[in-house]
Amino acid sequence: MQNFNGIQRSDGAPPQVVGGGLAGVEAAWAIARAGFPVTLFEMKPQRFSPAHESENLAELVCSNSLKAERVGAAAGLLKAEMSALGSLCVEVAQQCRVPAGGALAVDRALFSAEITRRIAAEPLITLVREEVTEIPENGTVIISAGPLASDALAADIQQKFGAGLQFYDAAAPIVTAESVDMNHAFAQSRYDRGGADDYLNCPMNREEYEAFAAAMRTAERAHTHAFDVYEGCMPIEVLAGRGDDTMRFGPLKPVGLRDPRTGHRPWAVLQLRRENAAGTMLNLVGCQTNLKFGEQRRVFGMIPALRNAEFCRFGVMHRNTFIDSPRILGQDFQVKSHPGLYFAGQITGVEGYMESAASGLLAGLNVARVMRNQPPLLLPPETMLGALSRYISDESVTNFQPMGANFGLLPPLPQRIRDKKVRYEALAERALCAIKQAES
Repeated sequence: MQNFNGIQRSDGAPPQVVGGGLAGVEAAWAIARAGFPVTLFEMKPQRFSPAHESENLAELVCSNSLKAERVGAAAGLLKAEMSALGSLCVEVAQQCRVPAGGALAVDRALFSAEITRRIAAEPLITLVREEVTEIPENGTVIISAGPLASDALAADIQQKFGAGLQFYDAAAPIVTAESVDMNHAFAQSRYDRGGADDYLNCPMNREEYEAFAAAMRTAERAHTHAFDVYEGCMPIEVLAGRGDDTMRFGPLKPVGLRDPRTGHRPWAVLQLRRENAAGTMLNLVGCQTNLKFGEQRRVFGMIPALRNAEFCRFGVMHRNTFIDSPRILGQDFQVKSHPGLYFAGQITGVEGYMESAASGLLAGLNVARVMRNQPPLLLPPETMLGALSRYISDESVTNFQPMGANFGLLPPLPQRIRDKKVRYEALAERALCAIKQAES
């Protein structure tokens, strides 16, 4: 880090939360509900980001859906865990809900207005409507400025964390390890360099590859902007359109590999690499893509080993701003090298409204625990919140990309359950038991 002396805690000064989005209001609420005064800074209406219009806090920009509500879904489990920890956003969302089938959707205007009302009515929260252009260097601070931090604050974070502030243009899909068909996959590093299980290989014969390549070339793509595509992160569908064998001489090259089923080199190979230390999630190496999500499932599902693949995250190609959290943050969302400084929200690499709120909730709870001279709240890996916080602080994740709630983050059950619905319900039941124990 450069030109940064770090946060100096002062027991006499209230904690400061910078940013009044979902993460910021959760953090401030958690600190206040623990009995401590807190100052919440929000730059609106003094300044607006390009995406925001309302003066209210916790403004939902892209959608009014907070995803599935049932606990047998990853998003539903996340909200259930947040409720158990006293989430403001989940409580208000229930109050402002609109019909949306199995999803929890809200009236956006009512939601942000009610959040603003509650924050303003809380005597322990001082709401300051002004822009913060630098990370405060005194007191306990939570930076929850979101992916659209003001230019001045973003520049300050860039200066103080160097290469820690990232822009990502492309990300490959991620699948669960247990959903890969091992009858059609084998473990081997290219030329046997590195560990034998560093990569899982999904081979294709010539006929399978040509069908896959044809589907890749004609699959429907998401809308793109001029800034979305760069030669350095070429979408695999664009590569496929440049010639019949371009993928086979690029990310799907089979050189240095031998299929134990045939004893020969395959015609083409898609490699899978661990996305997390536990190996429960696998990255489709070199397969950054701008295909629509349904098309990704269909086209990659043509590869024999991935016919029944469960996607933790689909490939995306857009820009966002986030710090290199595995190198910077601990599991409590505190900067490892600067005690007293925390980050929360999408700037940490959690992806989604509720994931953002959840990170703020945990950061706020941990600030309150420090003020009580208690150890940090580090939730078990069996919980969705614990798994997310472990993912963003997992130093083994070298190519860090944003991640939302998904069951691939959780350690597998001791017994294999083939029925996905039953398996997810069992994972959720285990998680809710674990979070109750963590609270006690």
